[in-house]
Amino acid sequence: MNIADTRKYWVDTMLQIGHPVLDALSRRQLKQELPTAFHADRSEFAQLEAFARLACGMAPWLELEGLEGEEERLRARYAGVMLEAMDAATDPESPDVMNFKTEGQPLVDAAFLAHALVRAPRTLAGRLDGRVKLNVIAALKQTHRTAPSGSNWLLFSAMVEAALYILGDPDYDRMRVGYAVHMFMDWYKGDGVYGDGKEFHWDYYNSFVIQPMLADVVTVFERESAQYAALKPLILERARRYAAVQERMIATDGTYPFTGRSIVYRFGAFQLLAQAALQHFLPEALPPQQVRCALTAVLRRTMEAPGNFDEHGWLRPGVYGYQPDLAEGYINTGSLYLCAAVFLPLGLLPSDPFWAGEDMKWTSQRIASGENVLRDQALGK
Repeated sequence: MNIADTRKYWVDTMLQIGHPVLDALSRRQLKQELPTAFHADRSEFAQLEAFARLACGMAPWLELEGLEGEEERLRARYAGVMLEAMDAATDPESPDVMNFKTEGQPLVDAAFLAHALVRAPRTLAGRLDGRVKLNVIAALKQTHRTAPSGSNWLLFSAMVEAALYILGDPDYDRMRVGYAVHMFMDWYKGDGVYGDGKEFHWDYYNSFVIQPMLADVVTVFERESAQYAALKPLILERARRYAAVQERMIATDGTYPFTGRSIVYRFGAFQLLAQAALQHFLPEALPPQQVRCALTAVLRRTMEAPGNFDEHGWLRPGVYGYQPDLAEGYINTGSLYLCAAVFLPLGLLPSDPFWAGEDMKWTSQRIASGENVLRDQALGK
């Protein structure tokens, strides 16, 4: 596969996953069409989960300027569809208006939607008309009724406030931001990894939530706080180390360790590595095109499995195909769309080294082929 074909494969895969959600929402039919039989007791949250998690991953591509040709036509089309979806999700008169009000789960996915607004301040946040912007602000504020637990949920609260700030709401809550940032500074466990609260868990939540949101929250507010500006280099240094570890976890065949909670979010497990590529904070010794090849291997290995989608194109729970027993009880069909977080590097132009650099073996391939590769080294050693 040549480099141009690789990027097209990424775009096509993202849209294969995302089109059913956005198409249904643009017609205000998502509540009717999104399958909810899997863990039906969670169905009241499924629509917001699917939309918000998809938007979180697609946002950098929608924000990108300078594309040409067919990809630009697609980007412009889906940017418009995403704005229509934002309206459908937050308009109180819409048949697809989503549940932001119930205590608990809606905070999680309001945060993923907020992250999309932070990642696309011009194309999404900046193009909402006045009525829709007020509806989005009101929807996000409904999550204030949830008091987050001492875990990654603190960052959900902080990310909601970051979006309110981006949207120009003067009443965003600085305390929710500050509390989350400072608690995670206390919960750092070493070598680029944070605890999810006081405890350490063998899972991918450093990538699903913690490090991407922590890095972007301090970036949003660094102009407002000298303390956040001072913390940002440290937070990015830790994220850089975690990105290096993530790249080394990708095996020669594109598989990776399936450990911990929420593994049915598939390649969303590599959100932090994807964000490091997007925001150019990969380790100096890790070429971006090497990351492209590693992530493409993960995508291809996953997408080639039969049974990932139902007959109507909706995601089904599993990693390789339909594996419902891998899913925790809190996961419904909508939850699965966090896999879209791997597509963040599509927010880079085709001329960026991530896309333009020649194919390279990733670390596990290099070692397995007998190359003399520089040893790994812990952060601070």
